[in-house]
Amino acid sequence: MAENTASYAWKLRWLNARNRMLANPAFQRFAMRNPLMRRTARYHANAMFAVITGFVQTKALTATVDAGVIRRLGDGPASTVELAQGAGLSQEAMQRLLGAAKAIDLVELAAPDLWVLGQRGAALSTNQGALAMIEHHKIFYDDLADPIAMLKGGRGQGKLAAFWTYAPAAGQGLPAATDAASWQGGGSEGDGGSVAPYSALMAASQPMVAEQVLDAYDFSRHTCLMDVGGGHGAFLAEVAQRHPRLSLKLFDLPAVVEGAKAKLAARGLSHVSLHGGSFRDDPLPQGADVISLVRICHDHDDDVVRALLRKAHAALPPGGRLLLAEPMAGTMGAEVMGDAYFGLYLWAMGSGRPRTVAAYLALLAEAGFGSAREVATALPMVTRLIVAQR
Repeated sequence: MAENTASYAWKLRWLNARNRMLANPAFQRFAMRNPLMRRTARYHANAMFAVITGFVQTKALTATVDAGVIRRLGDGPASTVELAQGAGLSQEAMQRLLGAAKAIDLVELAAPDLWVLGQRGAALSTNQGALAMIEHHKIFYDDLADPIAMLKGGRGQGKLAAFWTYAPAAGQGLPAATDAASWQGGGSEGDGGSVAPYSALMAASQPMVAEQVLDAYDFSRHTCLMDVGGGHGAFLAEVAQRHPRLSLKLFDLPAVVEGAKAKLAARGLSHVSLHGGSFRDDPLPQGADVISLVRICHDHDDDVVRALLRKAHAALPPGGRLLLAEPMAGTMGAEVMGDAYFGLYLWAMGSGRPRTVAAYLALLAEAGFGSAREVATALPMVTRLIVAQR
């Protein structure tokens, strides 16, 4: 303990000295003039300015999408006048928007007054999950207009939390993200237009998440997969394409499962076994040797997650596996997503928190899983994957 105290004291002295130096205007000028330090100084200055002006970049992105620029240029090059007419803007206003979009690589000029998609714009144009997220963020940003007020008001006091108000009537409290997706067009009381933006986000982004999981984990070693909180079966449909011999089960709220029948049948998946229930209130069905929790746990508080992991452990046979897939805190290179974005997003939503891999490993051990490890995914910013064995 004494060694740790001494170590922390040394670290604090070093951090204080470093921060005094970095805050000194004379040192800042010296770093900018020094050839050995100039690149690093400029990098950090630009990075700080990007944080300060980040809201402008976000709004420029939203305006570019809403004005139809990304969609129109996805079909081919266009002039400023053509883009302005399509958006109902003046030519001057469109020129200003295109200048902002060019600065963040959404568009670029192929010839004088002939616009094409930039590298980021081209990647965005076919990413339905990202496009749905941009639309959905209009509600989230309303909550963030005064972030201190949002934090003082407590969790779930803003507009974003309104997407989850239908769930308590179904007996599940706050639902998992994939549960929310399954209510779109389901016809049940409490669903419909109020959750449509979030539903579109979840439905559009699920294939991207599924691809990460399927590339990282081989389901061919199993005989039956049960997806818990699986909505209308978007994840199971992706699994079925690669592993057609795998038996599939879907567990979700009864009304959600009822709405899943037609969607699964339309994709040739009528053989999926459907199970209605609440993972808060009911035990999980048995019979699967692998259970998946895809973007479920980070939407719920620790007590709910602990109970769910215990239920998953009880439902699995000896040697069965649990897959836990979602964005996580502490992801190197993606701290803004896992820690900053989801930290505030889940606060506004009113449930859940970002957790590190270590936090999940501890919860899994507490639930009785004998071993658990992370399996690397290609895009950990999108999802990380933990595999636990009973």
